[in-house]
This record gives sequence, C-alpha cells and structure tokens, in this order.
Amino acid sequence: MFGIGMPELIVILAVALIVLGPKRLPEIARALGKGLAEFRRATDELKDELRQVEREIEESPHATPDDDPLLANRETAPTTTSTTSVPAQESEKQPR
Repeated sequence: MFGIGMPELIVILAVALIVLGPKRLPEIARALGKGLAEFRRATDELKDELRQVEREIEESPHATPDDDPLLANRETAPTTTSTTSVPAQESEKQPR
C-alpha cells in the first residue's frame, strides 16, 4: 500500500486525529471512502469499455483504412536499407 507500513499509518492517523479532531475525522474518512469508491467505479467502467472496444476490433474480419479513420491516419514506418558510405567501399578495394 504505497510503501506505508503499520507504524507510519498509525502516526498519520494520530496526526489526523490531533489536527482534525475526533468529531470531524469520521466525516472526512467517510467522504474519502465514498470518493475512492466512486473513483474505482469510474475506472472499472472505463476498463470495461476499453475491453469491449478491444474485443470488437479483434472480432472485425478485415480492418482497412477505408473502414477506420484511425488506420487511415497512421503512417507506415519507413523501411530501412543497409547502405555503406562510399569512402568505406573505396577503402575496402584498396590493397593493403
């Protein structure tokens, strides 16, 4: 849990209790819990949606640039060819 051990967690809770007071600490903890739960729900929904889109892409038989504007915008990677500089080629021809 973020590299926080039990002693560090106890110190953080003690400082929070002193700073916030015993009445506000449960309210803040409850609000924090609700916020984290909502964040978790939102991220789970996003993950599910991305998985669904991924499945749809995998199931499509032929994805062509005409079908998908994202594929049309992709540039193909240039192919690299092996070239040797002219001075290096000349030095290979010279007798030693």
